Amino acid sequence: MSSCSTNPRRAVRICAHARRAGTRCWSSPGEIDIAAAVEIQPSLDAATEGPAPRVVIDLTDIEFFDCSGLRLLYRARRRVLDHDGRIHLVCTHPLTLRVLRLTGLGKLLPPQATLEAALALPEAASGTL
Repeated sequence: MSSCSTNPRRAVRICAHARRAGTRCWSSPGEIDIAAAVEIQPSLDAATEGPAPRVVIDLTDIEFFDCSGLRLLYRARRRVLDHDGRIHLVCTHPLTLRVLRLTGLGKLLPPQATLEAALALPEAASGTL
């Protein structure tokens, strides 16, 4: 079951998608900035809750990503690992990949090129520094 909502004030669309191969696949098109992060966090928290969550965060449709997005990803990773789950990331946008690499978050959440590649990864939780 997917859950999508649009904020009429900003036209931000937030989506949490159905499970795929037992994994919660989460995505949100558009921008992840400080204003969008406030709206996105509850949806991402819902995707990362529960015992041993298996989550893929798909940033394929993200056009802009700032430090607020980094905070959301780090928070999601911590929530999943605290509950003995696994989390993977899908990202292909060159600027977002650069931010992930420069901050070291790309080592903690190594980005995959496709959702299928992320779903095919072994059960390892995520990378380490």
